[in-house]
Amino acid sequence: MPVRQVLDRGGVPVKVFTDDVDEASLQQLGAVSRLPIVVGHVAAMPDVHVGIGATVGSVIPTRRALIPAAVGVDIGCGMSAARLTLDASRLPDSLRPVRRAIEDAVPVGFAAHERPVADDALLDALRPGVERILERHPRVGKMLRNVRDRWPRQLGTLGGGNHFIEVCLDEADRVWVMLHSGSRGVGNVLGRHFIALARRDMERHLARLPAKDLAYLEEGSDHFADYVDAVTWAQRYALENRRLMMARILAALGTCLPPFRVAGTAVECHHNYVAEEEHFGEPVYVTRKGAIRAGRGDLGIIPGSMGARSYIVRGRGSREALESCAHGAGRRMSRSQAKAAFTAADLERQTAGVECRKDAGVLDEIPGAYKDIDTVMANSSDLVDIVHTLKQVVCVKG
Repeated sequence: MPVRQVLDRGGVPVKVFTDDVDEASLQQLGAVSRLPIVVGHVAAMPDVHVGIGATVGSVIPTRRALIPAAVGVDIGCGMSAARLTLDASRLPDSLRPVRRAIEDAVPVGFAAHERPVADDALLDALRPGVERILERHPRVGKMLRNVRDRWPRQLGTLGGGNHFIEVCLDEADRVWVMLHSGSRGVGNVLGRHFIALARRDMERHLARLPAKDLAYLEEGSDHFADYVDAVTWAQRYALENRRLMMARILAALGTCLPPFRVAGTAVECHHNYVAEEEHFGEPVYVTRKGAIRAGRGDLGIIPGSMGARSYIVRGRGSREALESCAHGAGRRMSRSQAKAAFTAADLERQTAGVECRKDAGVLDEIPGAYKDIDTVMANSSDLVDIVHTLKQVVCVKG
């Protein structure tokens, strides 16, 4: 489906790929569009909704500057999916042991491993980046106590909120493993630190900004290069975190499922990140906050809620969408609204047939709090082609 509406809020145009967008989101998008560093146009994906700092589901091209709050605090958050050489007929009648095996292998919430599970080569590759950041920004270490001990032990952990691990079946009843996670506590601290620095650096300009969260760092400023270094490191950390989790999940499944292999190459994609790309005939920084790259031929993952379908997609390279697409169903309710509107009984009904937690502790992730994924996909028809349709049978929430 093509662009549904084009906003003019006094800045560059905002091209919106859905009619299902609230006024608060439109105001946030308009504020971003009025920044002097934004070029061409802003794109709002079909799952767009209000975010902290900037709108979730927005794609923002900037010239020689970055907006730390637009990238957000879960730097490098994204997805990974792998198909196994198993089909539904090889799964056990009870999937509870499968869920338990995954939960035993991967700490969730604030938990970390007791000792690092990554090999020395990976730790040695990541350590110089941390040391560089701590040397230049010692406050990061104070914000995250024992950061030198903490980040290695958080590699291979899920985190909380909307992060998840799922076992799914595709349209041919083949088994997939899919997961969603980011750069954990260290990425969160880096994001918050540089958001604060950007606000401080632009303090005398904040009154002229459309919103204080949109303070930005320009090339050549005191902290720009350090922020690029930190973002690049956190995005690598998030990717390696997902890869390590996937390896541990597959090993755990090997203890409770028939022998299997991974069929082909895993699909991997960030959906909270910055990349240097060329658009509008010039090099720009592209911030995708709750959006994935969907250049022509790019494979990506668009997950639904914990009771709905998810999709493996191939990008169509839409220039109007800045070669991007949705990153999921998108929230319709805040977490507090969902907890007030639904009960554990509602959660049990909405996740029927899925082996997962069904208690009040995950009520904020109930499917009813999210937009309809099929509508999101219908609005994405000009942006991606569907390669596989997945339905979860096991879900582990953060």
